[in-house]
Amino acid sequence: MTSQDSFGADPLNAPVAGSVGAGAGLAGSFGASGRGPRLLSGGGRRAVAVSTASTLVVLAALVAIFWVAPGSAAVRHTFFSPADMWQSFIGNPKKGYYSVGAAIWLNIRMFLVAEVLILALALVIALVRQSTSPVMFPFRVLAMVYVDFFRGVPLLLVVFAIGLGVPALRLTFVSSQSAAVYGVSALVLSYSAYVSEVYRAGLNSVHRSQLAAARSLGLSHGTALRYVILPQALRNIVPPLLNDFISLQKDTALVAVLGAIEANEAAQIYSSTVFNFSSFTVAAILFLILTIPLARFTDRLIDRDRRRRLAGAVT
Repeated sequence: MTSQDSFGADPLNAPVAGSVGAGAGLAGSFGASGRGPRLLSGGGRRAVAVSTASTLVVLAALVAIFWVAPGSAAVRHTFFSPADMWQSFIGNPKKGYYSVGAAIWLNIRMFLVAEVLILALALVIALVRQSTSPVMFPFRVLAMVYVDFFRGVPLLLVVFAIGLGVPALRLTFVSSQSAAVYGVSALVLSYSAYVSEVYRAGLNSVHRSQLAAARSLGLSHGTALRYVILPQALRNIVPPLLNDFISLQKDTALVAVLGAIEANEAAQIYSSTVFNFSSFTVAAILFLILTIPLARFTDRLIDRDRRRRLAGAVT
């Protein structure tokens, strides 16, 4: 019982004219090979050589323009000083600044904790909004208000509201947490609203006949949801979920406004101490190291899913 069987004539799975058969479709095109457009697709060695040469020419031109600009020397010293980049990376608390390299671990820990909590909370919200029981009506209203509110309020305001408002309540245990905890709470509240809509889109992409077929086999509603609906929905929403988590990795830097010494705050402290912005370049590089592999992994999943769908259409 698959989603392809239930959807009927899916336009994504519809065969492309002239695509059936071995060797059909042009190299690098949307042919029967099922391979979508890539950075280097089709054309063989000559295409790779031409692509490499053109890339080197463009990069060389950009570097040349930057190098001959009147203010190039000042910019290189301010943003790309090797000595300052290294000092900001290793840090020196005795001189009043922290290590940007060590501070990035706080960003990573916040991201991992927030990701797990977001996945769980967003799924609950999506399931509540998808429910049809009259008893769940007030919960559906609350879930809708929650999603509308946190999707409409800027994340930075949510961070301020949680990080400054909750401690002011002077509640036992709740008001005595660290800035990182309040920051993660704000990220979870805000991103759960977005991710719950991604879940809902995935659940709605599974045809109702799948649930009817599962119930006809004697499965309860909960069992059918767990073993039939959710697996198909999750397969469809993994790429957009990963895109959301790429943004989440970057937004952990907003917790710095609460005083947490993460990578962005460590870079800020260094720049205000030595009056050089090379620390921000180090922080940017570290965030790129974190996000680029996940972005490429997302592209790989999208490409694999597309090839699977096209292979199903040909067969």
